[in-house]
This record gives sequence, structure tokens and C-alpha cells, in this order.
Amino acid sequence: MKYPLPIFAVVAALSLVACNRPAVVTVPATPVAVPGPAGPTGATGATGDTGNTGSSGGTGATGDTGATGKTGGGTTVIVTPPASAPGN
Repeated sequence: MKYPLPIFAVVAALSLVACNRPAVVTVPATPVAVPGPAGPTGATGATGDTGNTGSSGGTGATGDTGATGKTGGGTTVIVTPPASAPGN
């Protein structure tokens, strides 16, 4: 009667140790693209064509000059500034 209790304790301990524990699943981090150093400069492109100029060397026709305005009459208007305030 001395042995059943220690044997039961050993069997219980072994049965608990033998349990299958689920493995911890770690999700890998999403890789982040990091730009590297700039590469060498590319070749210069071809120069584009110039646009068409207008006829007659590119300038338009000159417009007519305006009519001369009417000359003033004999009346002269003189506007005087207001009197300044006396100084103290």
C-alpha cells in the first residue's frame, strides 16, 4: 500500500508531459521594398521640331489708327486744394 500513490503520481506526471501542445504560429512580416541608390543618368533625347510660323514672316496685319479726338473749348477749370489747418 505504500506504492500505489507514488506510482499514480508518476503516471499522472508522465501523462501530462506527453500531451501535445499546439505550436505557436508566427506570421512572417510583409517585406517592405526600400529604393536603392539612383542609377546613372540616361542619354539626352532628340530636340523637337519647331512649330509653323504664320504667313508674312509671322507678324499679323497692322490695324488702322484711331480718329483724332475733339479739341477742347475755351473754358478752363481750375481746381484749388482745400486750405490747410493752421499749425499750433
